[in-house]
Amino acid sequence: MDQEQKEYFMNEALKEAKLAFDAGEIPIGCVLVYKGKIIGRGHNLRQASQQAIDHAEILAISQANRQLASWRLAGCQLFVTLEPCPMCAGAILNARIDEVYYGAADLKAGVAGTLMNLLNDGRFNHQAYIEKGILEDKCLGILQTFFKQVRKEK
Repeated sequence: MDQEQKEYFMNEALKEAKLAFDAGEIPIGCVLVYKGKIIGRGHNLRQASQQAIDHAEILAISQANRQLASWRLAGCQLFVTLEPCPMCAGAILNARIDEVYYGAADLKAGVAGTLMNLLNDGRFNHQAYIEKGILEDKCLGILQTFFKQVRKEK
């Protein structure tokens, strides 16, 4: 996949993050790609649903599972605006997703290279290729704007 394609799909994940932002959710967005087409989309919905598991990646993975009628997502690429947390990394591994591209590092909960790297741990039966920093400034910018707004409102 070339850089132009990576940026295209990350921009699609950013559209999902904007939906979360507009809904008052932490603006994280995700898309899942199979054979060059988006088969799953998601953005944070934890506040609205009051469900701890309603992260962007989990919702996109669930949609992709339904789209392919399979729990296995081999051959897929996941694009997410913020580095996956432990829960989402576990779902990525369990779904057998091959490639993970993320925008901004998560210094508090990121496990795709920041705090640790669950996605490349050889003790698991699956590993995923990771590439970080895709449209990092845009991905970080929407998060910073959101949290600046939240602090201002308090």
